[in-house]
Amino acid sequence: MNGAPPLSSAERALLDAAYEEALAGLREGGIPIGSALMTPDGMIVARGRNLRVQTGDTTAHAEVSCIRNAGRRRDWHTLTLASTLSPCIMCTGASLLHRIPRVIVGENRTFMGAEDLFASRGVRLTVVQDARCIALMERFIRERPELWDEDIGVPKAE
Repeated sequence: MNGAPPLSSAERALLDAAYEEALAGLREGGIPIGSALMTPDGMIVARGRNLRVQTGDTTAHAEVSCIRNAGRRRDWHTLTLASTLSPCIMCTGASLLHRIPRVIVGENRTFMGAEDLFASRGVRLTVVQDARCIALMERFIRERPELWDEDIGVPKAE
């Protein structure tokens, strides 16, 4: 748990939903990153996965897809977002724009996102270092390094 407090059963279910989305994305030939949003009473209101490969939309990261799937809401400031991987700067910005106050990250060993930006804005961030999330990304990066580099903006080697 990396010094983080243990997740509640609702938070664990939220991370599980995000992980299921990541697996669905991998089955579709995409990048295995998933996300989910939950209300304070534990209801999952949206799920999303990285759809960049499947749709050709470079902004279709998991957290952005999840936020899109949540639709129009007035309760963003009460929701918790879970992501299987530390959110990139774009996804961090989207969650900050919507004033989501709590973020649960499955892992940040394979990719460290803009966690410092969350901290600077007072977002409660919990990094779980979930073994499933780590193993999934490590395997993907090992098997599809060119696709991973494309997703995180690493220029093609010449």
